[in-house]
Amino acid sequence: MKLKDTIHRNLYKHLFILALVLICVYSSARVTGAQMADVFNNLDQMGLFLQRFLRPDWSYLPKLVEPMLKTIKMSVVGTTIGVIFAVPFAFLATTVVTRNFFFTTIIRFLMSIVRTIPNLLLAALFVAMFGIGEFTGVLTIAVFTFGMVSQLVYEAIETIDHGPIEAAESVGATKTQVAFWSIAPQITHQIASYSLYAFEVNIRASTILGYVGAGGIGVILNSSLSLMRYDRVSIIILSILVVVITIDWISEIIRKRLV
Repeated sequence: MKLKDTIHRNLYKHLFILALVLICVYSSARVTGAQMADVFNNLDQMGLFLQRFLRPDWSYLPKLVEPMLKTIKMSVVGTTIGVIFAVPFAFLATTVVTRNFFFTTIIRFLMSIVRTIPNLLLAALFVAMFGIGEFTGVLTIAVFTFGMVSQLVYEAIETIDHGPIEAAESVGATKTQVAFWSIAPQITHQIASYSLYAFEVNIRASTILGYVGAGGIGVILNSSLSLMRYDRVSIIILSILVVVITIDWISEIIRKRLV
């Protein structure tokens, strides 16, 4: 009898959740005015898009080398700068290094603010301040990397073995010495792994930053879409996929060796 009641309760719970999801979807569709009929009304446009998209302009491929290299360079420089600033802030944010609760709270609050800002919004703000170009892309990637890596490194520090720290403090080591000789050796591999992961994410993100003028391959993609050169769009997307998959594969191999 208890098993039957449990099954009924689970069934009612799942039905209730399903009903809530359906209500949310329906109400959202009503508010936005989205209709399935719009899909069928634009079949001609979809057909035209696919007709051009499935015929890549291979002659355009050599022109993508330079903007793709710029995208990779932006990601490398931005990730490096972001990690350089993220690691010290992560050390300052943890109570393992800094015993001042008020200070660590402020640092963690700043890290949280940076982490919650979307990279496209960051790019738009930096374009307004510094103008269009690769510098804006590098700055956006650096800030985005800082927010992500600082949190990951902070969490890694909070879970380390405190034995080496207590041993160093017992012989009169300073906070800086504790950070360098007791904490850093325990998380070096994790920092490298997080940095590579951030680089993977930034390669994918930097292809989109060009939409707001942050430089790289995204600028070419945006202009091709604006001109409805879907034959070029397809070759751009294909080249992006090849580069991203290759970098992800290489990064995964390196991260496995670091573990």
